[in-house]
Amino acid sequence: MPGALRKRIEAPLLTRDAFLPFGDVVLAERADIAPVMVNFGTAARRNHAGHLENKRPHALPNLASFTCKPWSRFPVVAESMEKHPASSQLFVPMKVDRYLVVVAPGTDAPELLGLRAFVAMPGQGVIYGPGVWHMPLIVFGTPAEFVMFVWEDGTPEDCVVAKLSEPVEITMP
Repeated sequence: MPGALRKRIEAPLLTRDAFLPFGDVVLAERADIAPVMVNFGTAARRNHAGHLENKRPHALPNLASFTCKPWSRFPVVAESMEKHPASSQLFVPMKVDRYLVVVAPGTDAPELLGLRAFVAMPGQGVIYGPGVWHMPLIVFGTPAEFVMFVWEDGTPEDCVVAKLSEPVEITMP
């Protein structure tokens, strides 16, 4: 409908607690994980820093790198999302100013009522749980680089894409 007001949500800064219904936030330092000193005492290793899940034993691990151009279409509008029904998906930034994380619950399609957005900062990786709807990477500032990990078998179950029932504008602090 022309001239209609668009649904709008705010994107606060990403926190582990706020993101837990959708997956996990990967951080180098976590107070809830006791570090183990390694490398002759020069490094603190924190094991099990996030839960990765593969629901297809025959699927192969895929470690990929992404180079992303900064987003230039403002306002940011969510119109479609993707999910990986049988695998979690991990993104770890190697170089980034900040990036947008948009997630939603839902089975056959993303549910607008549960759609959430967060602004992630350098040092914050994300793990989308299996079946969690999310938007592709949207980075701000300068070009960014990520490492991504997912299990895939080359079938349509690797990635499912769906349109939202209506566009949602995302505002940021």
